[in-house]
Amino acid sequence: MIAGQPALGVITARGGSKGLPGKNVRLLGGRPLVAWTVAAALAAPELDRVILSTDDAAIAQAGREAGCEVPFLRPADLARDDTPSIDVVLHALDQAPGHAWVVLLQPTSPLRTAADVSACIARCVAAGAPAACTVSAVGKSPYWMFTLEPDGRMRRLLGQGEPALRRQDLPPAYAPNGAVYVARADWLRAGRAFITPETVAHVMPPERSWDIDTELDLVVCEALLGRSEERP
Repeated sequence: MIAGQPALGVITARGGSKGLPGKNVRLLGGRPLVAWTVAAALAAPELDRVILSTDDAAIAQAGREAGCEVPFLRPADLARDDTPSIDVVLHALDQAPGHAWVVLLQPTSPLRTAADVSACIARCVAAGAPAACTVSAVGKSPYWMFTLEPDGRMRRLLGQGEPALRRQDLPPAYAPNGAVYVARADWLRAGRAFITPETVAHVMPPERSWDIDTELDLVVCEALLGRSEERP
């Protein structure tokens, strides 16, 4: 329950990844990638029900073996490369009615723990906000970034003039890490976006914010798992 109302956890895992084929069932720490998110979701006490939305039979089987409910296979028109994730979440809400809150958990964030899920939910409730998401500090400040003109000249991405030279003098910057998204279901249906000016952020440490997109990401996460004592 979130704020005394039922909450649905939705894990979205599409088949057919092009950047890393078979990504969601690739082994990490001896189990399929999707299983890490299933474990975190099932251990989060605020989630009354957890379902896996996928179009892929192998992913569905991996999810079931990890203990997740897979009540449907996602329609093909919701499993294209360009399908907005919000459409997938709203479809899942339609298939599992009766939930006032929804929590989106993507399997590409395997190092996120149940405690991270709970902390993001708590941040949302404490702020009285309709939505929250996890973020992490960016490795390179956008105040040091440039765009390039057609002739190769550099133009500052943010602001004019000279930026502070020391990292300590720059304002902190954060980016969504994709690990946890929380929202009131009615609010999400109306606005069709998790991140709006009303959304609040919960900051996660960088070592649990890794997003799997390449073979190198898997190698790094494998190394981080070996150093961590935490498990979902």
